[in-house]
Amino acid sequence: MSSVIGIVSVALVASLFMSFTVGANSNSAPIAPAVGANALSTLRGALLVGLVAGLGAIAQGGSISETIGHGLVTGVTITPLAATATLLTAATLITIGNSRGYPIPSAFTVTGAAIGAGVALGGGFAAGTYAKILGFWFAIPVVEGILAYGLAWLLLDDRVSDELSIPLLAGGVGYALANIQLSFLPAPQSEQGSLAGVITRQFDVTLTAVGEAGVVIVGTVIGLLTVAVVYWQLRRDVTTGINRMLVALALVVVFTSGGSQVGLATGPLESVFESSLGLPSLYLLGLGGLGILLGGWFRSPRLIQAVAREYAALGPKRSIAAFIPAFLIAQAAIALGYPISFNKVMISSIVGAGLVSGSSKSAGVSATKTGYTVGAWIASMIGGGALSYALYHALAALPGLG
Repeated sequence: MSSVIGIVSVALVASLFMSFTVGANSNSAPIAPAVGANALSTLRGALLVGLVAGLGAIAQGGSISETIGHGLVTGVTITPLAATATLLTAATLITIGNSRGYPIPSAFTVTGAAIGAGVALGGGFAAGTYAKILGFWFAIPVVEGILAYGLAWLLLDDRVSDELSIPLLAGGVGYALANIQLSFLPAPQSEQGSLAGVITRQFDVTLTAVGEAGVVIVGTVIGLLTVAVVYWQLRRDVTTGINRMLVALALVVVFTSGGSQVGLATGPLESVFESSLGLPSLYLLGLGGLGILLGGWFRSPRLIQAVAREYAALGPKRSIAAFIPAFLIAQAAIALGYPISFNKVMISSIVGAGLVSGSSKSAGVSATKTGYTVGAWIASMIGGGALSYALYHALAALPGLG
């Protein structure tokens, strides 16, 4: 019994370490375009990363945590020892990349490590799940690059007024925010609710076809209110209005990044919390949110500067164009329960928006840096799986742990 308690304690510490690393690494990228556009200072950006990403982790982190904990291997239940091997391997690799200035994709690393430890435990490959996740990953740079490029082209086109294009884009984001699922909002059948759904039910509209239409109507009203607020800001002062829009979008994306990334740190412990501790997953998400907050505060400034300065020197409009696709893709991943790397999400958007200027050189996009990063993505998943497999067997061979 004492050895089990010891392993669980190590696994909890490893999860906190991993969430700290994720907070320093993956959740830093969303704020970088705002820093690059001089709408925020690096230190203020790091402070907001910790607070907002930590809140997002608790509010939206459950679905991806479930996939990491139960959906990547078949036939076995992840043990505390396997969870420890997964988290120690992933956090170590990401920390090494962080110290070298190369953002390592957390999703690739954790997914590879979780599969490696699960197979070492005797589990089988969940091939169907892998196909869906890999398909989503491969689609990210293509879809995001096209969307970011198109939005940047629209925003930089002098024929389209800023007072028309920016409020309309803000309204679309407002509509999406009204319909995302949040853990602290009630819904029927004990599911997560959305803001639009909660408001609709306040008017006693039942969840029939009429009720679904009510949710759409409420979401549309919230979107239109967002349009009005942003338009009013732009009418007062265009530069100030654009910068405030940029910062608001940055915070929305950081919130989303917390929800999409915390599961990478907490997922391996899902089974441990259920079987060994008998605690609800909300406590686990709280632990992950704390780690992300601390990581964002203490370690993110360097990564913020790396992404903001080295990948693309974006202005405010191209930064807005980078944020919106990142937000939409990440929310889709949360809804589907697919782990994603927010480094990959943000870099794809930044490159797509940056290329509008006509060439990678003039856009500030470093082809060499981007190439090294892609290599790190591939190596992190394969290396994470192999190292986690080996570490599990090494730990299992120790007296009292096997």
